[in-house]
Amino acid sequence: MDPAKPSLELLRSLTDQHVLRALMQHRRLTRAELAAETGISKPTVGESVRRLTEAGVVVDTGERTPGGRGRGRVGSYYALAADAGTALAVSIAPEGIVAECVDAYGDTVSRAEQKIGRPARPQEVAAALRTAVAEARHSAGPTPHLAVVSAADPVHRTTGRMVQLPDSPFLLGELDPVEILAAHVDGPVTVDNDVNWAAQAERNNAGATTLTDFAYVFLGEGLGCAIVSDGEVRRGRTGLAGELAHLVTVGPSGQATRLIEVFGELGLRQSDSTAIDVDRLLAAATGTDPRALATRHALGQAVSGILAALGALADPEVVIVGGPWGSHPAILDTIAAAATQLPRHVPVRAAELMVEPSLTGARSDALNRLRAVIVAAAIGYSPPTPAS
Repeated sequence: MDPAKPSLELLRSLTDQHVLRALMQHRRLTRAELAAETGISKPTVGESVRRLTEAGVVVDTGERTPGGRGRGRVGSYYALAADAGTALAVSIAPEGIVAECVDAYGDTVSRAEQKIGRPARPQEVAAALRTAVAEARHSAGPTPHLAVVSAADPVHRTTGRMVQLPDSPFLLGELDPVEILAAHVDGPVTVDNDVNWAAQAERNNAGATTLTDFAYVFLGEGLGCAIVSDGEVRRGRTGLAGELAHLVTVGPSGQATRLIEVFGELGLRQSDSTAIDVDRLLAAATGTDPRALATRHALGQAVSGILAALGALADPEVVIVGGPWGSHPAILDTIAAAATQLPRHVPVRAAELMVEPSLTGARSDALNRLRAVIVAAAIGYSPPTPAS
């Protein structure tokens, strides 16, 4: 029995999708360039451009290629319509709120920041979030199609609400970014933990090196971990996988203790908070005097105990360490040296993305989702949820 042939409508939709994604990657292309980029015949591409132009999704930019005198026919450059839309990428962190509008080319067309007081209060954070998003939207054109949020707190996998765990340093209670941002976008609001986004940014940045099975450990004011297996972040039943602050490890006195308590014993917490005082920790652990060496050794032993658990349960190819003190060369060397003594040794290296890694991951995901929405609207189907 002959296999069923795809319908003409399906073939047209696939062609339109290829044309749109090529324009998203290259900003402007002629019909000839689109045919070369997509591998689709020039007449078929020409029909697609005509359909998409009539639908208002693609426009003739008015720019022309040089032609005549042996240089071939003059070609018209086409691009996405200016009103194709944007997506919001948002970071909620102890340092403050950052909101960006990103277009289909991956450009950040607007950015707004709002500081947050210490300790952070849910009402204050919610107000700062609304203000930052409103400012970012002000000069970015129509209402964004969707939002992707990075939050420096545990996030419930189903609802997107913040989850308050014992000893969590960023005290947001059950802040609900989905509810807050619903009025600012036309579509869905996706929320995830900041360490998960940082891990995805690290994975996406790997380039030719395939990075599919690793653990990303964040060591800053707070503590966190993302487990990436077969290229996907593993979130657990409710989204709380990787919350390692309460894992039992080796304390400064050599006795078993929870990781979060190590910093209390070393006097490295912020006052009236379980948050780690990063400046104090770096000052105490990065010198060459015996006291600094002892502090650094205690930190290395404590973190290596966590790596032993990760190695046994997740079997990562490598452990990537990020965060303002975890990636410090002296501290990282101590952690890596301690890890070599573990029964199951796992290589340890510093994160490559150090500037806004969580927002970078959220921004990349927002771009992927935005492109899927634009393509879906143009060819008339509901896009699948992009893989995170």
